[in-house]
Amino acid sequence: MKEKRRVAIFDVDGTIFRSSLLIQVVNRLIEKEVFPPSTRRVYEREYERWLNREGDYDEYISAVVKAFVKHLKGVHYSALADAAEEVVDEQSKRVYRYTRDLLKDLKKRGYFLLAVSHSPKTVLDKFCPRLGFDKTYGMLYEIGPQECFTGNIIEEHLILNKASIVRRAIEKENLTLAHSIGVGDTESDISFLEMVAKPVCFNPNSKLYRYAKRMKWDVVVERKDVVYEL
Repeated sequence: MKEKRRVAIFDVDGTIFRSSLLIQVVNRLIEKEVFPPSTRRVYEREYERWLNREGDYDEYISAVVKAFVKHLKGVHYSALADAAEEVVDEQSKRVYRYTRDLLKDLKKRGYFLLAVSHSPKTVLDKFCPRLGFDKTYGMLYEIGPQECFTGNIIEEHLILNKASIVRRAIEKENLTLAHSIGVGDTESDISFLEMVAKPVCFNPNSKLYRYAKRMKWDVVVERKDVVYEL
């Protein structure tokens, strides 16, 4: 029987990429006039509140997701794929040093690199292979006639629960959680961080930070050119 490989599980946005792939793709779709300029109205208030540290980032990103899903219906798949390609070509190196270097080290040590994100899989499939990932899970949007999006999300309940996706990958890819590593930055990553042997909370939000301290998990912060543990 083939020996099982150790796995390292990473969130992507805010954990590896120093922004949100979804936000960058939405902005590009507006620039290319695939989405109307009015798309920004859906999230501009939450964006301003977050910039002013008066609102929550989760509220901002939720509004961006709402805008994306609302305007994706009827868009041809190639329009999203082209926008994703452009964003990744321009911004693929805008990553954190800590996670970039950790990925390189784990790859050399033979780990199976697994990305689990709530960004569209279309953009993740262009971004993650450049960093050595073996498998990527993200949001899948249904495509109907003429290769246009219907506006529906495929198996949304599965990807929203990252632990269920990880369990599926472990079984499908012949992986083991022995000596496994997980890296995430928000409370949505808790479900898979609880599964791994070594959970790392990287630049965590307040909800994940409080949980991590209670669980005595490693907390790592990268600020400018300094990486330190709390």
